[in-house]
Amino acid sequence: MAEAFGSSLLFPALFLALMGWLVPKLLSTVMAEGVKPLVILSLLSFVIMLALTSGLFLLLYMIQGASLAALTVGGIGQTLLFFVRLSVSAGIIWAPIMVLSIAGLPRTWTSVEW
Repeated sequence: MAEAFGSSLLFPALFLALMGWLVPKLLSTVMAEGVKPLVILSLLSFVIMLALTSGLFLLLYMIQGASLAALTVGGIGQTLLFFVRLSVSAGIIWAPIMVLSIAGLPRTWTSVEW
């Protein structure tokens, strides 16, 4: 099962799409309503999705047999930059879903009007 998850594009893409929808929804339950909190929620969602996607790529590399020592040969900074670039590239999957999820949040506001 681990090999199928690592070599297939379907499961990681579905996971990223689900997280792109779920992260803003979960953050909205703990953040205040309003335009400024919505902007902060958007930025937090973006940072969290970058971290989740980087972690997913690291996991996929390790499932494929790459060791952590081999990944950090060029230095930890280079490795982090590499995984952040991969995360930004994968944003084509999760970013549109995250934007739609955030755009729908004002409909659920009860104390603040958009």
